[in-house]
Amino acid sequence: MKSLALAVAAAFAATLSFSGSALAQEKTVKIAGFGAKSGVVRSFGVNSEAAMLAAAELINKQGGVRLADGSKAKLVVEFLDDRCNAEEGISVIRRLYGGDALVAVGPTCSNVAEPLFGILQRKVDDKGDSGLQMPIFTDVAIKGGLAKISEWAFRNVPSEMEMYSSLFSWLKTKHPNLQTVFGGVEEDFAHSRASWYAVMKERAEASGYKVLGNSKWLLNDSNFSTQVREMKAAKADVVAIAAHPFTTCGVLKEMQRQGVKPKVVIGLTSSSSLETLQGCAKQAEGIIIPTSFAPVNKEAKFAAEQTAKFKGAADLHSMAAWENMFILKQVMESEKISGDKGQLQADRRKVRDGLAKLKTTDGLLGVTKRTEDREAEKPYLFVHANKGEWKVLHDPH
Repeated sequence: MKSLALAVAAAFAATLSFSGSALAQEKTVKIAGFGAKSGVVRSFGVNSEAAMLAAAELINKQGGVRLADGSKAKLVVEFLDDRCNAEEGISVIRRLYGGDALVAVGPTCSNVAEPLFGILQRKVDDKGDSGLQMPIFTDVAIKGGLAKISEWAFRNVPSEMEMYSSLFSWLKTKHPNLQTVFGGVEEDFAHSRASWYAVMKERAEASGYKVLGNSKWLLNDSNFSTQVREMKAAKADVVAIAAHPFTTCGVLKEMQRQGVKPKVVIGLTSSSSLETLQGCAKQAEGIIIPTSFAPVNKEAKFAAEQTAKFKGAADLHSMAAWENMFILKQVMESEKISGDKGQLQADRRKVRDGLAKLKTTDGLLGVTKRTEDREAEKPYLFVHANKGEWKVLHDPH
């Protein structure tokens, strides 16, 4: 009896030892997401987090990330809320830099990305630059040209200049009778403002349209009666709304109330989202928006389904976060990161250099070209709101 008890005790001790050893050997690599999970544009951060979690789950089920020594590590996702506030975004990235995250994916807002990229080291290996040396791979913030601020900044966002140039050119060919454009813009939001003044307005004029003016409002506004009266007085053939879902819906509802019915309504890339359809599907019927995502193939549909399991919606922004996870896995393996916490900064540099080497990446709609200034040239489509869904209107490619 005594020998049996000793045998059981020995077996139990061996089990504990094995479990402890297995746990000790399980390696992890942390990817930090950050963006807006509070405020008017909170849905973008919520959706990006869901996509990152869904992608990490799939990667881990497939074995995780292969490290330099041949072992495997599981991906761990941490997502922090910067509330679409520049100071908070900078605080978040400083906290991540001092922690154990290998790379950061974000932010949501261009007004956060621009100053945040400014605290990174501008030129790699510049000994006189004490800026942070951490790779940031942006999924959402889309204002043109931001990655050029730092060689540690990379983006997987489409070119609005290219998309709206193509859209207005196509519209001119498809409907040559349309001659005039009137704009509406969220004046206090970096992305919306840049998209109207530097992209939509410019591209419309380049395609031969006469721009009759524009109305302005703020991201948190809820009354648009004055702006829509200005729109109504202009009597433009085309109304282009550079605004996010909340105010886009507010403007569309006010247009319905005042009986404003332009021949065509064009929306902002970021409003090709579920949130717009949930907020004003009836009023949004027919609005045309260029986007770098639509569930048009099995890969895109699968990504959308997996993201939905984590209570997120698939759109051009969240699906960029999904793509980023797989791109980062590829880079970690090709650059042979160690996964050793003591070699974190060396691994961060490997990821940075690996991202900089990429000439193309695989995306949900096809191959994305990488530019010398660390931006993306993504495939895109024109979609329109049709009976409560986003449906493909035209494929420029």
